[in-house]
Amino acid sequence: MSDPLLPVPLPVLGGFAALSLGMVLTPGPNMAYLVSRSICQGRAAGLVSLAGVGTGFVIFLTATVLGLTAMLAALPLAFDIVRWAGAAYLAWLAWNALRPGGHSPFQVRDLPPDSPRRLYMMGLVTNLLNPKAAMLYLSLLPQFIDPARGSVLAQGLELGAVQIVISLSVNAIFIVVGGGIAHFLASRPAWARAQRVAMGTVLAGLAAHMAVNR
Repeated sequence: MSDPLLPVPLPVLGGFAALSLGMVLTPGPNMAYLVSRSICQGRAAGLVSLAGVGTGFVIFLTATVLGLTAMLAALPLAFDIVRWAGAAYLAWLAWNALRPGGHSPFQVRDLPPDSPRRLYMMGLVTNLLNPKAAMLYLSLLPQFIDPARGSVLAQGLELGAVQIVISLSVNAIFIVVGGGIAHFLASRPAWARAQRVAMGTVLAGLAAHMAVNR
């Protein structure tokens, strides 16, 4: 029996935390935008944009725990479809990291200065249109929920809170030190390739595990 204050067992929570960390460390629209914004307009602008990204995660989480998880509990076939879709998406992310000519999230785009309100809205829209964020919530998170453990809502909120804390913390670090990392990787292409290979390998392993694990 799970602790009612901690409905998701620690091993499951740890597995989801590792998946969330791997996802946030892979190249994607959120990190590319936040690092570029921080370098072009300053760390404060990056953090305002990050607040919009966080709001997007809350919207994804709310939609997931209020609807999709109930459907997955009632329809086993839907669970398998979601599981395979999640595995396929992780494999696609792994290929994009490992393929020749793959890109790093620290390849900076030149962005014009924006007002705080626009920075927030751009962070929100970037996340809502981010397929990686959508797949994380709609396909990956539900697989860590077990109705036999009790409240699906409580489990979803707990898992979502872990993901949001990890994503915002990691991105905040990259906002603060992103300029230094971008310069380091630009001057040392071998390190950039090593970063992509490491992340691609982790994602490929997660995709294989998800495809065969019921």
